[in-house]
Order: sequence, then C-alpha cells, then structure tokens
Amino acid sequence: MIGFLHDPEPSEGADRLYADDLDELGYVMNVSKLWAHAPEVCNDLFALMRKAVGGRLPLRTRAILVVAATSAFGDSYCALAWGEKLTAQAGPGTAAAVVTGADTGLTDAEQALAAWARRVARNPGATTEADVSTLRAAGYSDADIFAMTVFIALRIAFATVNDALGVQPDAQLAGRVPSDLRAAVTFGREPLSP
Repeated sequence: MIGFLHDPEPSEGADRLYADDLDELGYVMNVSKLWAHAPEVCNDLFALMRKAVGGRLPLRTRAILVVAATSAFGDSYCALAWGEKLTAQAGPGTAAAVVTGADTGLTDAEQALAAWARRVARNPGATTEADVSTLRAAGYSDADIFAMTVFIALRIAFATVNDALGVQPDAQLAGRVPSDLRAAVTFGREPLSP
C-alpha cells in the first residue's frame, strides 16, 4: 500500500518509473509508486513542466521556486526533495531559509521570485500587477514570469495529488537531507520510518 491507495497493477510504464528511480537513487520513490497507477500521466505532466520552462529557468531558479511554493503550500515531500537540490546549488542554510521564508542567501532577484512563488501557492487570485512589476524590476522578462508561473502551478498540481492521496516522503530522502533543512520542514506529512 502506498499512501491511501493499494499498490498499482504491474505495467511497462510502472516498470520504467521504478527503473529510473533505481538507476538514479538506488530505491523506488513513494511518489513513483503512486504515479505508477497512471505512469503516462506522470510522464506527460513532467514533459509539460519541461516544456513550460523551455530551458529558460536554470536548476537553482527552479529549486527556489519549488521550495518556496511547496513550503507555502504545505507539501513536505517536494520541499525536502527540492530542498536537497537547492542545498546542492546554494548550501543547506539557504535551502532551510527558503523553506522558512527568511530567504537568506538569495540574491534580491531570487528573493523576488521566491516571494512570487509563495503568493501563487497561497492565493493566486490575490496577486497584483505590482507583484509582476517587482519581478520585472528584478530582471525577469514577461516570458520568464509566465514560465515561472506555469512551472509553479504544475508543481503544485503534482504535490496536490501526492498529498491528497497520503504519500509520505521517503525515509531515504529524509535521512540524507541536511539536518537544518529537515528541521525547517515542520509541515505536511512526516517521512516514513526507515
């Protein structure tokens, strides 16, 4: 059983999801077990995310967006997984600071995009033209702002499915992230025990 659902039926798509995880991580992620119920939907969603950013957002930018948005949204799994990626890009203190909203270690432009990600995650209907103007003043083009917003929305959609169906962060993931990052994630579902 994964989250609130029973294990998915075996399929070629599920096998590919599992094999990719094993190759990259050495274990199968809980989210992959969940999305193995519809591996083609998972593949299409991630292809759409890649298409949305179109090579315009570097990994550090994407990591800031995901960590800020999913922390504001209350999703522990993505906050930990992308917090680990942000740690590799900016250090554990910065990753933990983005989780908490302190944003120390980010440039002014990065702080603007983290604030945007939180606004979109918390209440997209409350964003204003002034918020977009702040992003423009930080050096982001309208095409960048559009790409960031689509990316945030799709990541939140992914997290919504995971959270609604009870998927807990992997014990392996929680065990390998820096302790200050792990301590900053005080929301969402607790990681599985090893």
